[in-house]
Amino acid sequence: MRSRKEAEEKAKKLVGQMTLEEKASQLKYDAPAIERLGIPAYNWWNEGLHGVARAGTATMFPQAIAMAATFDDELLEQVADTVATEARAKYNAYADEGDRGIYKGLTMWSPNVNIFRDPRWGRGHETYGEDPYLTSRLGVAFVKGLQGNEKYLKTAACAKHYAVHSGPEALRHEFDAKVSKKDLWETYLPAFEACVKEADVEAVMGAYNRTNGEVCCASKTLMHDILREKWEFKGHYVSDCWAIRDFHEHHMITKTPAESAALALKAGCDLNCGNTYLHILKAYYEGTITEEDIERSAVRLFTTRYLLGMGESNDFDSISYDEVECIRHRELAIETARKAVVLLKNNGILPIDKNKIKAIGVIGPNADSRAALIANYHGTSSRYKTILEGIQEAVDDCVRVYYSDGSHLSKDRTEHLAQPNDRLSEAIAVAKHSDLVILCLGLDESLEGEEGDEGNAYKSGDKVDLNLPASQMALLEKVVGVGKPVIVCMMTGSAMNLSFAKEHTDAILQVWYPGAEGGIAVSDILFGKTSPSGKLPITFYESLEKLPAFEDYAMKGRTYRYLEGKAQYPFGYGLTYSKVKLANVKVTVPEDLKLEEADNTKKFNVDVAVDVSNIGGCVTDEVIQVYIRNNKSEYAVKNYSLCGFKRVSLTNGETKNVRIKISEKAFLAVDEEGNSVFDSKEFTLYVGVCQPDEVSIELGGVRPIEVEIKF
Repeated sequence: MRSRKEAEEKAKKLVGQMTLEEKASQLKYDAPAIERLGIPAYNWWNEGLHGVARAGTATMFPQAIAMAATFDDELLEQVADTVATEARAKYNAYADEGDRGIYKGLTMWSPNVNIFRDPRWGRGHETYGEDPYLTSRLGVAFVKGLQGNEKYLKTAACAKHYAVHSGPEALRHEFDAKVSKKDLWETYLPAFEACVKEADVEAVMGAYNRTNGEVCCASKTLMHDILREKWEFKGHYVSDCWAIRDFHEHHMITKTPAESAALALKAGCDLNCGNTYLHILKAYYEGTITEEDIERSAVRLFTTRYLLGMGESNDFDSISYDEVECIRHRELAIETARKAVVLLKNNGILPIDKNKIKAIGVIGPNADSRAALIANYHGTSSRYKTILEGIQEAVDDCVRVYYSDGSHLSKDRTEHLAQPNDRLSEAIAVAKHSDLVILCLGLDESLEGEEGDEGNAYKSGDKVDLNLPASQMALLEKVVGVGKPVIVCMMTGSAMNLSFAKEHTDAILQVWYPGAEGGIAVSDILFGKTSPSGKLPITFYESLEKLPAFEDYAMKGRTYRYLEGKAQYPFGYGLTYSKVKLANVKVTVPEDLKLEEADNTKKFNVDVAVDVSNIGGCVTDEVIQVYIRNNKSEYAVKNYSLCGFKRVSLTNGETKNVRIKISEKAFLAVDEEGNSVFDSKEFTLYVGVCQPDEVSIELGGVRPIEVEIKF
């Protein structure tokens, strides 16, 4: 096992040999070489959200929100381990060539464990959804996968963006996210806390915005009081890119770059993604920081480098470039995409029996789009399989496949000189000549993404509403009007208003951004090679009318835990081609357990066991979900919260006994001061394959089993 103390001692010895100027130079993301000490240049900036990004060829997994839909923490750890393997392979190869450039290091600025609280947020698809428990479990798994459990870190993970950060993108450089202590500790911090305390994440990245008045990259509350003191975080803290510049240019809390650099460094921001730390020496000579401040951060950074085994031979040095995009990794990416697809509606048309049809119409701007496969923060694949290509390969020459893009993704025409809706007539012709239509709609990273993303047609990356672009709505309505069966494949990273499709089409698959070869996974599900088994990690709303303002960070009225009214498609919902039956739920509470409000540090587990039987006639995965309602606390969430889940694979007629541990945290409530308290002794557990809400039960036909617990 690795020793932080040993690495820190080595770091102190090395940094102690540096001049002031050399120490300061190492606090930028593009740290230069110090040749006299044998220190090579190192670029801290690398991305591994769903594969090694921006550094050439790498296996491209489904986007993070799609991986969240698998509800499979073991799978995410495997994915992250694969990402780390490829990062090491590429690092080794690049270092052999003396290439120390950006995106080629071992410090991966992933995962993004922000809460996807509002469907308008353009970067929401980088996250694991709206629930703090699901985000915590998947975040911990991803961090463990990236970092490994050997003598050295395989790669160094980074939990971002700390904290209370989820839009609006257009305001992020100046925005003050105001949040109550209750919402802070109940919703926005749990995933970060879990990554620090359970997964020992090596780095934390600060957000652009302010939180309750303090800039996140120089916040005493977040960085010192909570992260370093309360959670005992030992790793390094990095700014989001050019966030420190925002101090004086947008937040207006400092007047000069030197003042901004000093404020961030004194607060404990060790590494600057940006160039404001070029002014550290000026701040030093102005007397606003000391050499000890500079040295503290340099030691933290070199501790990480020693933990990675840099400058020392280690087992990871032998990872060959042959690992990059190898067949095992590509198959894992396709398998992940299969498990991520969520079946929202099916009137019986799916799976498609290709022996009973002669022609399929594949229509839509995302049907043959590589952009809709890859999402943002992506690498480059040597192979892509769009949905169109996946369908063509699945049916071979047995079925005629007609194709039309039908419309532009967002503009009113596909050809510059053409009339509006120039592909509609072709789409109608394709539909008329087909036995059924597979309609591939949605967005891509040009329509939902990060502020500043090139070509973004919406508001700085965010969506202005939940509707499809007008061009696609016109296409949907016209194709449905032909009267042929229609299956919608929705490729987005966020919730859309699916009202028309829900009422007028035969089936809806939410396929997210499924990765470079995602078309294979989608076609496998369309034709029944695999049963869909994904679950929604976010709530799909009918409209924005009942949601609070985007700028309002209060949780009231947001997400399934505080939803007022009904969802269009609820969090945790997703159909399969089979059907399961749950029986014999047994809940085991530790003997003589007493919950006292004053003792909020008590550790225990409640064990839930349930028999799950596949009675639907086909092999399938299913996700068993456990929700908890606190029946007495005045501080309980409005509805209930996810507190446990387990993915299970079942053959025809098979029964398995599934066991899920519910930790003591599920029984705690968070009061208005942000304190976790045991102030209730009466709870209800709901054990099922969905939430215990009316919509999920109506659409899925399976009511969760209720179990009352009294301590």
